[in-house]
Parts: sequence; structure tokens; C-alpha cells
Amino acid sequence: MQRLAVYCGASAGGDPAFAETAKQLGQVMAQRNIDLVFGGGRLGLMGIIADSVLAGGGKVYGVIPEMLKDHEVAHTGLTELHVVTSMHERKAKMTELTDGFVAIPGGIGTLDELFEAWTWKALGYHGKPIGLLNVNGYWDSLTAFLDNVAGHGFMSSARREQLILSDNIGDILDQLTSAYTGSNGEVTW
Repeated sequence: MQRLAVYCGASAGGDPAFAETAKQLGQVMAQRNIDLVFGGGRLGLMGIIADSVLAGGGKVYGVIPEMLKDHEVAHTGLTELHVVTSMHERKAKMTELTDGFVAIPGGIGTLDELFEAWTWKALGYHGKPIGLLNVNGYWDSLTAFLDNVAGHGFMSSARREQLILSDNIGDILDQLTSAYTGSNGEVTW
């Protein structure tokens, strides 16, 4: 895996562990020569992880819609900053640029990006791995809900298992890398 898209908040959230995890994830990515693809902002967890990867000598590719460029205060110190016309184009460009996806804590934008990437995988638009880095149980309620969805027959167990979950940075990167290298592009319904 050469590039990883990280979905995360444009704010730092209420738990200091969120910012620390973003910083540590960026450091480990740089150490493993995994470039960052992200939403292009300099605020919150987005800015923290971008700065961390850059400080470690890694490359950072941001993708930000024109209308959010000023609102999210686009990060100007990136390897590349792609300014696009819409959120849909942002998600498509991030998917094009990355080998996999991981979500750390964030809000509605993070959830939107996560679920669209997962839906695109389900439909066969890509075969890239998707994961959740579960910082202090942040994703526990979501994963319980997804288990409920699968239990009610609205998602296969194979589809549910596509969403990799770990509370450890090294482990989630290892699992995503393994899923990426082991992917044959088949779609499992």
C-alpha cells in the first residue's frame, strides 16, 4: 500500500486522544512510506495528520472542493492540493488517488465519505480495503448498529466483514495492507 485515504474531522473533537492518534497515525504512515490522501484542510484532525506525515518526510495529497477551500482553510503546504468543484468530485478523486481507506473520529463528513467508499466497493467500483481506527471506543456504537443491520438481513456477513476494525494503529495498517495486497478485485455480495 503506497497511499492511504484518511477520513477525519475538520475539528479536533472533545477527546485529546483523537488529536494524539491523528499525530501518531501520521508518524507511522511516514515511517512506513505510506502517503496520505485526505480532504485538504489544515484545521482539526485533518491538519494534524497532514502536518504529522509531512514532518516525517511523507507525501500528502489533499482534495478540497472550491466552496470549502476558504471554509476549511485549505492546507497550503502539501505535496499536491487538488481543488475540485463538488463533494462528489472530491470523493471520486480521493478514491482515484488512494489504495485504501481508514476513518478516524469525525462527524457527518467523515461518515459520508466512509459510507460512500464502502458503497462504491459493494457496487464494484473499486476493490480497496476500508477500515475504522477505533480510538477510545469511538466507533463502538456504529459497529454495533452495523451488526444489527446484518442481523436483520440488510447486509451480508461478508459485506459486514469488509469493514476492518482495530484500536491499534500498527494493526489497522497491517490489516489494510494485507487486504490490499490480497485483493483480487472480486465483489462479494
